[in-house]
Amino acid sequence: MNGQIRQRLKRLFFAFILLIFSLFVGITGLMVFEGLFFWDAFYLSVIIISTVGMNEVGALSDNGRIFISFYIIFNLSIFAYFISVITKYVFEGELREIFQTYMVTRVGDKMKNHTIVCGYGKNGIKACEELFRSRVPFALIEFDYDLIDDTYADEKNVYLVQGDATHDEVLIAAGILKADTIITTLPKDADNVFVTLTAKELNPGIKIISRASEESSIRKLQRAGADHVVMPDAIGGHHMATLVTRPEVIEFLDLLNGVGGTKLQLDKLRFEDMKEDLKGKSIRQMNLRDLTGVNIIGYKDKTEGFIFNPNPDTVFKAGDVAIVLGGENDLTKFKDYCYR
Repeated sequence: MNGQIRQRLKRLFFAFILLIFSLFVGITGLMVFEGLFFWDAFYLSVIIISTVGMNEVGALSDNGRIFISFYIIFNLSIFAYFISVITKYVFEGELREIFQTYMVTRVGDKMKNHTIVCGYGKNGIKACEELFRSRVPFALIEFDYDLIDDTYADEKNVYLVQGDATHDEVLIAAGILKADTIITTLPKDADNVFVTLTAKELNPGIKIISRASEESSIRKLQRAGADHVVMPDAIGGHHMATLVTRPEVIEFLDLLNGVGGTKLQLDKLRFEDMKEDLKGKSIRQMNLRDLTGVNIIGYKDKTEGFIFNPNPDTVFKAGDVAIVLGGENDLTKFKDYCYR
């Protein structure tokens, strides 16, 4: 639970403590000065605190009147403070927000091997859309909740955490200790460097993908521990220039991004995820193109790294990964055919 929520709970707790203290003072004073029994003193104290009047217990002594006069003055400020706090919690949604944050934190403690996205700006939105489309569980950290629409409100694999991603407690609430990857898309490069340093400290094995707006920030982010640094502006400029020099290439890439009539997608096939009867077979023997409609366009093994357009006689081994290309329906058939 972040510091802001903890501070709000302290304010609510303090208001209740003041109310209980005021009730204790009233009961004790009425029992001493008026000789009332406990429940009569309690009843009269509640009436005074609530400012609804006090004619139910008969005449008061001079000492009782003096005590109650000061007690009423003492309670005016306490009652006003208590009502202001309760009103803010009930009518301004603070109680609901605290409950949601508490539930998210509880869920965050159970998360494992998920991705954390820091910032819901232009790049953060696209990152969340792709993770959601690929059914990858992720936690989204955003300081301004108003920026987030209702797209992920009821999704079980998406967890929303309100707060500043540069704070340790916010990253911990998002499950940084058990996360697999963190994507930091904050607008300031300095903040991305800070998040990278903090993430590496909290979880040395985490994979970090960071956004950079200045070329000089790339080395800083890499030294801080970022595995990949992306400059969206540079990629956009290259994309626009390629539309002039090689427009057909961009048309094909647009298909991979879901633009156009035919939507193509890239996916991967890991040896460990394959069905047992497919292990030990070559690409030719698997016959994925005829059976599912996808094509294997890349292959990565431990010794040679990535190989484009691999030989059909290539046999899958432990730790190998194949990159496949196909339509949405083709990939569905491919997963049914290949995955355990």
